[in-house]
Amino acid sequence: MVALGFVLGLLLPLMPRAHTSADVGFRFASYVDDHMVLQKEPAGAVIWGYGISGATVTVTLCQDQETIMKKVTQVKAHFNRWMVVLDPLKPGGPYEVMAQQTLGRMNLTLRVHDVLFGDVWLCSGQSNMQMTVSQIFNATSELSNTAAYQSVHILSVSLVQAEEELEDLAGVDLPWSKPTSENLGHGNFEYMSAVCWLFGRYLYDTLQYPIGLISSSWSGTPIEAWSSGRSLKACGVPQQGFIISDSVSGPSEHSVLWNAMIHPLHNMTLKGVIWYQGESNVNFNRDLYNCTFPALIEDWRQTFHSGSQGQTDRLFPFGFVQLSSFLSHANSDDGFPQIRWHQTADFGHVPNLRMPNTFMAVAMDLCDRNSPFGSIHPRDKQTVAYRLHLGARAVAYGEKMLTFEGPLPKKIELLAHKGLLNLLYSQQILVQRQDDKIFEGPFVPAHSSQPWY
Repeated sequence: MVALGFVLGLLLPLMPRAHTSADVGFRFASYVDDHMVLQKEPAGAVIWGYGISGATVTVTLCQDQETIMKKVTQVKAHFNRWMVVLDPLKPGGPYEVMAQQTLGRMNLTLRVHDVLFGDVWLCSGQSNMQMTVSQIFNATSELSNTAAYQSVHILSVSLVQAEEELEDLAGVDLPWSKPTSENLGHGNFEYMSAVCWLFGRYLYDTLQYPIGLISSSWSGTPIEAWSSGRSLKACGVPQQGFIISDSVSGPSEHSVLWNAMIHPLHNMTLKGVIWYQGESNVNFNRDLYNCTFPALIEDWRQTFHSGSQGQTDRLFPFGFVQLSSFLSHANSDDGFPQIRWHQTADFGHVPNLRMPNTFMAVAMDLCDRNSPFGSIHPRDKQTVAYRLHLGARAVAYGEKMLTFEGPLPKKIELLAHKGLLNLLYSQQILVQRQDDKIFEGPFVPAHSSQPWY
């Protein structure tokens, strides 16, 4: 059951969920609801909930009053939980999911409607992920652009902390919903994440099947709050002695958001994750980020794989956003270059040996000096999301001949006697001179190496 006794901070009441003829002893998990999106083939979607120990639960999937499949399980003793894994299904819908609990003469039934099968993506991080569509460029136009995307469904997790790992969400700000101007632009830094929404929208333009988006983010939070105790211990993150940075305005205690906002989702079958975080670690355990970030990715992958009974891929795709540039009022040593480097585990690019099956959206060219939310919060989330979706198409969906990252240097040579820096790239670089001091360097992908002087 949800361990309410361990919950810290604000606890919002659970939103109305599934239509039920049962009492509170028999229910679906908090996020199993009308309008939900379940992961399509080749994985099997997981349906779970709570019941009376020893009871039998039959889960039936129906479409147009026709039974598609049935799964039968028992409610586990002591935990009072039940779980089934559905057979893999092609993308589409809508379906109805019915769960029936029987114990002796007792018979209780739950139903959820308008269930779609597609790809489910989890979006997490801090304020740049939490910014809503109402805060970005062209907000009015973006908020009105929902009619063509009614198969992209959204869910937003409540801001909750917990001292121990919760099995279910303590709160849901926005239950599974179809997109509207109201739930996409609910307020500043409230649901729904603009990057998450736009990413899903761009994916839908390409894939043309349902997309499920889950937003679980909290502004001003360091990576330590989103990491399990296991991964923090593996990186030697100290338990005490922190000097909290001004950039850390949200929860910073170890694992409190992992416990309450990520772990409760771990039974869900996912396609992948996108992540936008790091600003709060510029002056907070910055030198450990080259370990804590890869460790978070590895730990989330293992936990979701295990929690979904092996249905979520063990190396599911993980995309992230490179930190943008911003106007610093401090000295030039602002720590952002180091964090950007650590975001790649000090390789300078992804995927790499320590971060397999990852992709990165470059954002350091998107500084927004006039942002009313501070230049650290650029309003151009369309470009960020578009670059993320390109990475997903290449890494998560295996699309070939798609340019989704910039040219990587193969060799750097300083020719000091000539005052030249010789860079050799694996992609062709076309340089256009503007004047004696300025040039532009757009690139055209090529298989042959070409030097750039």
